[in-house]
Amino acid sequence: MILYDKQNRAFVLGGKNYSYIMHVNDCGFLQNLHYGSKTEIGDLGYLISHIGSKYAPVKSDLNMDCLFDVMPSECGSYGRGDFREPTVVIERADGASMSRLRYVSHKITNGVYNIPGLPHARSGGQTLEITLKDDFSPVEVVLKYTVWDEYDVLSRATEIRNAGKESVKLNKAFSFCAELPEADYKMLRLHGSWAMERMPEWNSVAHGVARIQSLRGASSHQMNPLTVLFDGEPSERTGECYGFMLVYSGSFAITAEKTYFGYTRVQGGINDIGFRWELGGGESFYTPQALLCYSEQGMGELSRAYSDFLRERIIDPTFVKKRRPIVINNWEATYFDFDTEKLKSIIDAAAPLGIDTFVLDDGWFGKRDGDTSGLGDWFVNEKKLKGGLKATAEHCGKRGLKLGLWFEPEMISEDSDLYRAHPDWAAGKLGQEPVRSRNQLVLDFTRKDVVDYIFGVMSDVIKNNGISYVKWDMNRPMTEFYSNTLSADRQGEFAHRYILGVYSLAERLTAAFPDLFMEGCAGGGGRFDAGMLYYFPQFWTSDDTDAFQRALIQWGTSVGYPVSAMSCHVSVCPNHQTGRTTPLSTRGNIASLGAFGYELDLTKLSDEEKRDIKRQILDYKRIDALVLNGDLYRLIDPFGDKWFAEMIVSKDKTEAYVVGERLRGVPNDITRRIKLDGLDPDRNYTVEESGVTASGKSLMRIGLVLPSLADYESFAWHLKAVK
Repeated sequence: MILYDKQNRAFVLGGKNYSYIMHVNDCGFLQNLHYGSKTEIGDLGYLISHIGSKYAPVKSDLNMDCLFDVMPSECGSYGRGDFREPTVVIERADGASMSRLRYVSHKITNGVYNIPGLPHARSGGQTLEITLKDDFSPVEVVLKYTVWDEYDVLSRATEIRNAGKESVKLNKAFSFCAELPEADYKMLRLHGSWAMERMPEWNSVAHGVARIQSLRGASSHQMNPLTVLFDGEPSERTGECYGFMLVYSGSFAITAEKTYFGYTRVQGGINDIGFRWELGGGESFYTPQALLCYSEQGMGELSRAYSDFLRERIIDPTFVKKRRPIVINNWEATYFDFDTEKLKSIIDAAAPLGIDTFVLDDGWFGKRDGDTSGLGDWFVNEKKLKGGLKATAEHCGKRGLKLGLWFEPEMISEDSDLYRAHPDWAAGKLGQEPVRSRNQLVLDFTRKDVVDYIFGVMSDVIKNNGISYVKWDMNRPMTEFYSNTLSADRQGEFAHRYILGVYSLAERLTAAFPDLFMEGCAGGGGRFDAGMLYYFPQFWTSDDTDAFQRALIQWGTSVGYPVSAMSCHVSVCPNHQTGRTTPLSTRGNIASLGAFGYELDLTKLSDEEKRDIKRQILDYKRIDALVLNGDLYRLIDPFGDKWFAEMIVSKDKTEAYVVGERLRGVPNDITRRIKLDGLDPDRNYTVEESGVTASGKSLMRIGLVLPSLADYESFAWHLKAVK
């Protein structure tokens, strides 16, 4: 719902459980009045008189300093008395960057706004566009808001228009500015590194600026483009909190600035460090979309709101509700050391277990027997694979499996035919020694000819070999922010143009192959964000498949992302990343809390292990609809407890699935209870494994006694409502 009150020049935006209210004050500035719980329309006058006038300059003192930084603004200007961080910084031809943005017009339309070249919410909603004009330049800033009555998510983005004839430079172009009322906020960071992504960390928002960011050319293992501000101590079930998520996969920044008068300004978008964009006369620049989310019922409700929105408005509707392939990936089984006969043996072992897709990982192309060569040469290595990929695909077909294939389309090896033919296609200045990572360089995806070439060779392989599944990897960060085809004054555009090239390739592939299932990967979970989920229904959550570490990783990931988007595999023990040994049953239970599959050598399994895996797959098929559609409830936090437990409940509350793992045993905890969540309090439920029947109310308030388990052992419970 979007309402415009003409008399007060006020905008009232509302979703499922929140209100977002702004007005144009006497000086012409777009001022925030409220973001939070539902507010009555009749309170507009009170908000304007009590909140609006208290935190705004007066018209007669428009050129007095120290007045603007007390006003909660919808778009922060630079200079002219506002000493907080700006939302946009526009450098004119004369070198000046001071700005003062004031209301010009607005329009309200049905449907979501489009952002050319960038992923964004797909449909529905109602959109408000408010145009602000800079007092000192011909630049207009158009603030875009879309609300949906059925969600607690508000989308934001910014269009910056140069209505003049002379070019200007954008030195900062954030997607949103949100002003939160006075509170002692705790700020969430989902930090990490390779093999331990999205570890939750809470810190108090102190006076000054707190900043999370990536400068790696990707959203990164180290910091996810999502933060949450919680009023007080974070809780799963109670409390007021605000989420801020970018639908963006490149270098980003999100800041929270607590000002001296108490308000906290939260902003985010394309990282402004190194960013500089030339905006010619008549041109527009579009920022990535941001998804703001409000909850007054704690972190759990915020996470479920984000999950619903991503599943229903971001992820490809072709696949989001469709049963996912159960794959066997050969990477940890063979690494680079395989041939056609070895692959056939894995396929033969997979067929009777219920696995439906074989994914051939790195090493099938070019001269690729290690990580020092071959990237970019996307043609089949027929010395290694006798009969090419077709022989493998035909064998899959005979055994009832489909064939999937690994690509790393953004990368190039110096020892490759492609690099020898086109050294200028690598990002970086020719003649300058590049920084290497994993013995590879990054292709210059700012160039259309490079993207066109990669699209062509990938399309040929996919089309000619009956590929039904693609795993798109990206194994190193950006270090050379330079294109040999961009002029010197436009090199600051490189990082954003690069990710636009990535999106362009993904868009073209999904359009050309609408039935092709694509899984994202970035050295594991190094680009797990809403932007990539627009193209990839699931993302390889982490290269770390250890059942203990994965409980932590999947918990942190679930703060903002649905379990159906998490690609989760069972691997061998001792685990290849941690060396830890955990029971096969635990590895299966933890992996069942996501898109399920395997990453091991099936030919080396015992008969008992094969029976267990066959049973795991049958069990997963019983609950995969819950994973795709259900609501997640986080029950026991593994970061602060000696147990881990999560629960998925169907939307109609007729069934539920609970998984728990004992992480570290201590004496005398044998009578500990776990309180369930999300059930219908007025229904009775039966726990299939124990036969216990109780009301939803009792299961949530009294709970169930946890089983007696050793370290890293786990349990899985299936609950059904009694008819």
